[in-house]
Amino acid sequence: MDEKGLKKDQQLSDEELDQLMSKFDPEAGYRKLTGIIGWIVTIGLLCFSLYQLYTSTIDRFSPQIHRSIHLGFALSLAFLLFPASKKAKMKGRKGRFQITWVDGLLASLSVVVGLYWPLNIDQLVMRVARLELTDLIVGALAIVLVLEATRRVVGLPITIIAAVFLSYAYLGPIMPGFLAHKGIGIDRIIRTMFFTTEGILGTPLKVSSTFIFLFLLFGAFLIKTGVGQYFNDLAVAIAGKRTGGPAKVAIFSSALQGTISGSSVANVVTSGSFTIPMMKRLGYRREFAGAVEAAASTGGQLMPPIMGAAAFLMVEFIGGGITYWEIAKAATIPALLYFTGIWIMTHFQAKKIGLRGLKESEMPNRLEVLKKIYLLAPIFVVVILLMSGMSVTKAALWSIVSAIVVGSINKETRMKPKDYADALINGARTAIGVATATAAAGMIVGVVTITGLGLKMAGGLIALSNDILFLTLLFTMIASLILGMGSPTTANYVITATIAAPALIALDIPVLSAHMFVFYFGIIADITPPVALAAFAASGVSGGEPLRTGVNSAKLAIAAFIIPYIFVYSPELMMIDTTWTEILWIVFTSLTGMIAIGAAMIGYWLRKTHWTERIVALGAGIMLIYPEGSTDFIGLGVFIALFALQYFIKGKETEPQSAGA
Repeated sequence: MDEKGLKKDQQLSDEELDQLMSKFDPEAGYRKLTGIIGWIVTIGLLCFSLYQLYTSTIDRFSPQIHRSIHLGFALSLAFLLFPASKKAKMKGRKGRFQITWVDGLLASLSVVVGLYWPLNIDQLVMRVARLELTDLIVGALAIVLVLEATRRVVGLPITIIAAVFLSYAYLGPIMPGFLAHKGIGIDRIIRTMFFTTEGILGTPLKVSSTFIFLFLLFGAFLIKTGVGQYFNDLAVAIAGKRTGGPAKVAIFSSALQGTISGSSVANVVTSGSFTIPMMKRLGYRREFAGAVEAAASTGGQLMPPIMGAAAFLMVEFIGGGITYWEIAKAATIPALLYFTGIWIMTHFQAKKIGLRGLKESEMPNRLEVLKKIYLLAPIFVVVILLMSGMSVTKAALWSIVSAIVVGSINKETRMKPKDYADALINGARTAIGVATATAAAGMIVGVVTITGLGLKMAGGLIALSNDILFLTLLFTMIASLILGMGSPTTANYVITATIAAPALIALDIPVLSAHMFVFYFGIIADITPPVALAAFAASGVSGGEPLRTGVNSAKLAIAAFIIPYIFVYSPELMMIDTTWTEILWIVFTSLTGMIAIGAAMIGYWLRKTHWTERIVALGAGIMLIYPEGSTDFIGLGVFIALFALQYFIKGKETEPQSAGA
């Protein structure tokens, strides 16, 4: 192997990983500040976390005050930490203060915006319908600051979407067809966006400033106790020696990482830097190795109990008394099928090209790994507390406590004072991206509210599909894939739930099914070409061709393209109105169906499959996943027949070799 090829098969350095994260995940592109500015930002991040803990445990402010302070912290820190451009970041490394006067000005204005509600709440409540000029200026400033901070921290896609929606609110009279409306004045737009709880300070920021922040802190404390690395060690110990072991390690570790990570791209780069080189050394093609990691990491956002924090947003958006536990329960079987599908396909791919698992010398000491299984206890604590009916806020706080207690059991994972500070700082830094994204998403929700766009889009999609459910689902899927491109998980869900879900709800589809449908397709936009940010990030680690990696990712994630249709037509897949006997049958038939679909996608089962077998296997798999009696038995019959055919032909193919031997 030449030097270039050898380099590509080695793990990337920390600096290379940092550059890769910055390229595909803007939230990772923060400046490493030093000197007095570095100390100011560090103290600011600590204060941000301590403020959130204070309001969660000791004193709660009114919604406008709390969300405004949360926003002020996030915006001011965003302008200090995140440069206006990548070029500015490079210059900042050489500069004395590493920030420009513009950054300082915008950060100062963000403090003004954040404190405007707390300092003037009595007057603002009295005059909300007749704002003064100062109010309008501050409100307009808040909109501009949110858009610019979102561009810097999260990226252009959601910023452009938010700007387009604001323009739509004003330009309603010149909009074509069903999109037209009478138009909203500038003063009303500003009032809605910043002086009500329907815009920037709306439900998305509410969830960011309460549940999500605490769970981000929980994730930061878990990482400090070594859980992130333990996920990889446990995955290798369990799956490393199996056929195509490193690919299965990637799937297993990414599913676990998804419980603490809110970003597909971050998951790809962190766990992929470990798993992708292993897969390549074993013999997987670069594009396939990258695709496995991208598909598995994206699935981490669909994985209960956290679901990239979207589960908490769903509670607020769906309403109607639905609990967090109902959402997590509904997401369990679909997530299980998603990861099972990827696992099966990597297994068949390994069999197809004759790959082995890791050697014993490459495996960690299993006994030592299993001795640390207690490190997973905080994750189970979260699930148990939420199942018990405890509020999400209290469950998050106790989960943080459990992470600290569990970490203190072993000297290696016991946290020191610096570790506590680092966890608070890292949690706050991660929250900046969520806060800015949810503030921007709040503007989108606000526009939808005052213009009635949600109902207009629902009517338009239904009219386009001529009231045919399947076509409505298809058009909603396309809309969700487009709206989800390049957006982080939380904003992604808010946008798709606001714009795309109403079309399904209008056709009397259960609300939870509609929201899960758009959520799934919004998330898998991360691995769906042409954008496919997670797949492109994986190609940066693997050295593979980006678009081909994206195509392979979409193929591996085929379950995510099929399952949402199934749980719309048959909500039993989400354990709605079912008995435990029915659930066990659904799990059995669905997993069997994923074996058939995996064989169809890879072209291998017990042996290489003919194209006609692949088509039949795909049909049988879909029938088995669809939880209805007749389709289950037909699909199971076809599955058994195909398996028998594969077994018989494979036996015939090996007979001459045995005789010759």
